[in-house]
Amino acid sequence: MSAPYIVTISSEKGGVGKTTLATNLAIYLKALHEDLPVTLLSFDNHFSVDQMFRINRRPTKGDVSGLFSGSNPDDLIEIGEYGVQFIPSSSQLNRMRRELDDPTALAKALAKSSLGGIVIIDTRPDLDIFTQSALYAADRVIVPVKDAPSMDNCRHIYDFFDSHGLSRRPLRILPCLVDCRIHYDGPFRDPYQLLKAYAINRGYRCMEGYIAKSPKVESLHTNPEGKIYPVLTHGRHTAVHVQMTHVARQVYLSSIDSEVRRLDEHRINMVHAEEEHQSAFETRCKNLVTGCLVCGTPLVDKGQVSPAGYFAQSSDQKVSGFIEEECFTKLVFRYFYGAKRAIEVHDPIWDLFRESAQRSFFLLRRAPHTKNFYQQKLSFYRFDENGLEVSHKTIELHEFEKRLLSKERSDLFPLLERTLFDEQGRLNDTFLLIRKVSSDLPEEILYDQNFENFATVMTKISTQLP
Repeated sequence: MSAPYIVTISSEKGGVGKTTLATNLAIYLKALHEDLPVTLLSFDNHFSVDQMFRINRRPTKGDVSGLFSGSNPDDLIEIGEYGVQFIPSSSQLNRMRRELDDPTALAKALAKSSLGGIVIIDTRPDLDIFTQSALYAADRVIVPVKDAPSMDNCRHIYDFFDSHGLSRRPLRILPCLVDCRIHYDGPFRDPYQLLKAYAINRGYRCMEGYIAKSPKVESLHTNPEGKIYPVLTHGRHTAVHVQMTHVARQVYLSSIDSEVRRLDEHRINMVHAEEEHQSAFETRCKNLVTGCLVCGTPLVDKGQVSPAGYFAQSSDQKVSGFIEEECFTKLVFRYFYGAKRAIEVHDPIWDLFRESAQRSFFLLRRAPHTKNFYQQKLSFYRFDENGLEVSHKTIELHEFEKRLLSKERSDLFPLLERTLFDEQGRLNDTFLLIRKVSSDLPEEILYDQNFENFATVMTKISTQLP
């Protein structure tokens, strides 16, 4: 099924008739083609859409904020007056916009829906993240202007398209609230001609025609019932009725002529991005050491990881793999925490370490300023989740250590041989960063976002090391 044709009504200047245009355009489109699905939503917080289209007072299933919090758009839609579908407005957007910074989020949400026909988006009178999202998803952007200042503000919308590598082709200027009683001497006979000349002079394309200022239309927003009435039903004898019909016809014809919709392009991009993510994940899995980096027990088989406690990667990215939880915990307590007795899994201190490890990064490296082959020293660091140092300890490395009855090889050496030793058996200039992982799904750390976070912390830590 083809994606819907997205029409965004946008202007940074308030009072230019954005909402009146958006709501009436939806109704006129339904009047032009009764079977055409038309969906309307607004990121402005004055609830005009709800006042105009809501049929009953039943609790809503959701609102436009759900488009940015993972809800399926299909689940948010209500059937409204005049056959127009709408998504209820929200009072939570001011709070949410401080948490959002991705202008592609709306396109991603709409691309996953089953919406068809035409979707009209009414925006706030500023270029916030919700307006940016509506612009990014649009096949047609109609920019209402009523004077020179509102025309000047158009530059920011055009700049947004340029900065995101988007074609300016969807952008159209529409003179609105034009006072037809005013006439000028000279080449421009009235405000419409003057505004159109301003637009052409700036290289802007215009819709055909304009929307006139009309006391009758303005009065449709003011009545004792608090209801907003459409021009089609209560203003048929005004010039605005003819002008709205003309604008709706232009939008409808452009939707028919549009061979590739913006959301179709976005769906293709999403498929390509998912393929790239999968390829990157498979490459990371392919490069893993298959056994536990400490004891060598097989952990990785065809991209599937057996239960493991920790993920580790060298700073030169040549070595990456998993470590069994028991192996790593015993190493830490024996060599770096100075435990005088063996710490077992059932010991309360084990649980305490496991809990704190979930909020930590661990690092092994050659101690600073030590390159003597015969006196190798190993530093063990602990960092918090933001990559800030919490603790640091340095020990001397001895390949063989005295135990109860004889000398045995240090349990540290197999880990170092697999990760930080060079061919001569000396600690090299890299470090090993270690992170607690989910025992149920240890490979989750190799997913794009998690791995990117790991790499970001690694970079931040590397700048702090002496």
